[in-house]
This record gives sequence, C-alpha cells and structure tokens, in this order.
Amino acid sequence: MPRPIPVLAAFLLAAAAIHGANAQEAAPPIAADPVRPGKPARVPYLAPGALDTTAVLPPPPPPGSEAARADKAAYDATRALKDTPRWHLATHDVASGVASLLDDFSCSIGRRLDPARLPVLIGVLERARLDVVEAVRRPKEVYRRERPHLGNDAPICVARTEPLARSPSYPSGHTTEGWTFALILAAAMPEHATAILRRGRIYGESRIVCGVHWPSDVEAGRDNGAALFAALQGSAAFRADLDAARAELAAILPALGAADPDPATCAMEAAAAGKPVP
Repeated sequence: MPRPIPVLAAFLLAAAAIHGANAQEAAPPIAADPVRPGKPARVPYLAPGALDTTAVLPPPPPPGSEAARADKAAYDATRALKDTPRWHLATHDVASGVASLLDDFSCSIGRRLDPARLPVLIGVLERARLDVVEAVRRPKEVYRRERPHLGNDAPICVARTEPLARSPSYPSGHTTEGWTFALILAAAMPEHATAILRRGRIYGESRIVCGVHWPSDVEAGRDNGAALFAALQGSAAFRADLDAARAELAAILPALGAADPDPATCAMEAAAAGKPVP
C-alpha cells in the first residue's frame, strides 16, 4: 500500500483536534481510494497555507472579560437542559462526518438522502472535509482554549474523555464542518437553502447545549466555515464539482420516492429553531 504523502498525513493528526473523542470519524487522508483503487487520491481543494483562518478570526474572549463571563453564564444556564428534547438533539448531533451530517439535513430537505446514490455530492463533501480540518487546525493550535466542562463536574452530553479534554475549544470544529456543509448543500439545493442553513445553525448550537463548547467557539466556527466556503469559490475544481453535484441532485431527487425523515427528530429540530441557544 502506498504511504500517505506528508501533507495529508498532517491532516490525519489534525483531525483529532477537531473531533476530540470522535477523531476516528475524520476523513482519511489516503494516497489511493481503497474503495475505488483506480481513482486518484483525494486531496483538499485548497493548497496548503492558502487560507489561514487564524488571521481571519478574532482571538477568543480573554479571561475575566464581559464576553468570557457571558460564555460562562451560557454554559451554566444550558446545564439545565439535561434530559430535555433539546439535550437529546444535541447528543444526536455529536456524530460528525459526511454520512451523519447528510442525514442531519434530512428534515431540511424533506427526505433522507442515500449516500450510495449521490457519489458526486459525497465526493464534494468528503474532499471539502479535508479543507475543514486545515481551517480548524491552525487556530486551535494557536489559541489552545480550554473547553467549558474542564474544572467542574456539570453534566455534558458526551463522555468526559482525555482526548476531548486535550482538544482545544476555539473555534468549534463541529460548527465549522456543519456550517461549511450547510453552505455547500444550500448552494447545491437553493430551493431548500433557508431550512438547510437553519439546521446548520442548530447543529452548531448543539455544541453549546452539549457543554463542550463556549458560545464564542460556535460563533467563531460559523465564521470559520463561511471563510472557508468563500475561499473554496476560488477553486475551479470545487466550482466544477459543485455544479456536478447540483446536476446530480436535480436528476436524483425526483426519482428517490418516499424516504421520509424521522418525525420525532424533525419535531426536535423545529422546537430548537424557535429557541436559539445564547
């Protein structure tokens, strides 16, 4: 088996910083596609160093600042959501990766999308996910902000693992990924853009409810995703792939038939949309 090239190997290490305990779900930086051996290696759309979001994002709120106190107040207040429907949705939203996130947008689109029938769209998202890794890696390394659950025993919606504790908090990697994917899907399916973007916001807010990110981490994650999506527009390969994914969806969606999303999940999302998390 060919060895990963050095740049992509770095992305594999960076994935742990984005997903903490869920690092095993990160998109694999592979030198050849094991499913389709004849296909070329999957690489990010952007060249290494093309986008430094550390220069784009502001620093996290300094300790003792009004913004830091607001972050702490939001963390304390959202602990009361434990065992509520919003908590269950936040727990559901812990899963990351292309397949999980595509399913998370089912209610927004009005049907479940089968990844096996959308190879072009899946390819765009999987490749863009490598760019997400790089967009999150640098600011996390620079700021090394601690997560809100450290130093207290308040409930959070995931296990308190050592990898999670070591993973810096700012910006939120889940939010960066979720907002980037929301922007891509909204561009590919503009008729569903409002609902898709609303779900993208909810996905980021779930990190606050879960207790593993400060609100300012999530805000920075949305800015991070927006900056990445803007930079991706400059990639001719991304634009061509997005056009192809749009055409694929236009051809496939009418032929999908009944594939209804889970009504209970849709109800939780609708309730969450009406009560944004501070």
